Amino acid sequence: MYGASDADALLAEDAPLSPLTAYAESKVRSEEALRELDGGGFTAVSMRNATVYGVSPRLRLDIVLNNLAGWSHVTGRIRLLSDGMSWRPLLHVRDLAKVAARMVDAPSELVGGKAFNVGSDAQNYLVRDLAELLAEVTGCDVEFAGDASPDPRSYRVDFSALGQAFPDLALDWDARRGAEELIDAYRAVGLTAEGFEGRSYTRLKQLRYLLDERLLDDELRWVD
Repeated sequence: MYGASDADALLAEDAPLSPLTAYAESKVRSEEALRELDGGGFTAVSMRNATVYGVSPRLRLDIVLNNLAGWSHVTGRIRLLSDGMSWRPLLHVRDLAKVAARMVDAPSELVGGKAFNVGSDAQNYLVRDLAELLAEVTGCDVEFAGDASPDPRSYRVDFSALGQAFPDLALDWDARRGAEELIDAYRAVGLTAEGFEGRSYTRLKQLRYLLDERLLDDELRWVD
């Protein structure tokens, strides 16, 4: 939702929204529409989640740490498609669930009509640093694609509003612990290169399959 920004600035919830993709634009528009519904017995709160990572029953391999860890597991290398100098705030899926539960139970006067950046200041990472962290965990070398270039989606996020609203809330995970969890899980299930590159864990590949098989229409609705 924040798009590209000054790398030295921490973006709070009142920062300008500059979505760079249709996906990000849809998040901005959805948040605006939901905020209009707040009140009259209905509480609308927007969670602007950091990039989620970690093992879950509906694992995704198209998000940065999960992807880098998976690539290292099936190839023995950590490959960056960009120059790695973009900032990404991260959030473990279990910490996300913890915050969601708190939001559901929170009084309307605390969260109603508001947006919260969900994550922690300690987990604003350069993609390059995530790769180096994985190299330490796995022993794999880091390599850059031949056409590696800057990624314009770079932002650091200020999570202080979340801490002010929920002063006793503590997030439990960091990227190193998450990387170790991911590698252990990939080894335990025997993740293969075919599985890593297939559609089971990558949303866009699954959508493309459903469209090609005419199970979804052009508006991504199920075909009767």
